[in-house]
Amino acid sequence: MAIKPIRNEHDYEQTLARIGQLADIKLTQEQQDELDVLIVLAQSWDSQQSRQPVDDPIAAIEACMARQGLSNQDLVPYIGHSGRVSEILNYKRSLTLAMIRKL
Repeated sequence: MAIKPIRNEHDYEQTLARIGQLADIKLTQEQQDELDVLIVLAQSWDSQQSRQPVDDPIAAIEACMARQGLSNQDLVPYIGHSGRVSEILNYKRSLTLAMIRKL
């Protein structure tokens, strides 16, 4: 029983494949324990990766930036100069339809 953390999509797919293998056989106690742990790991990964709808578009942009490791400067091509990006992210200016389409 070699259980390891799920760190990426490939690990997740391997975990699901192993769960599928274990689901198709009569299990020993050790295999049942492995299956239980793998299910918990897969559920945890899945819940962390699920994207919950966000009512606040600025919060959604900031969450996306955090996931992708982006800075405010990375938004300049979509929103405009760095001052405008700052105004948007600090709720001092609203997003325009053109900005939303570019994002």
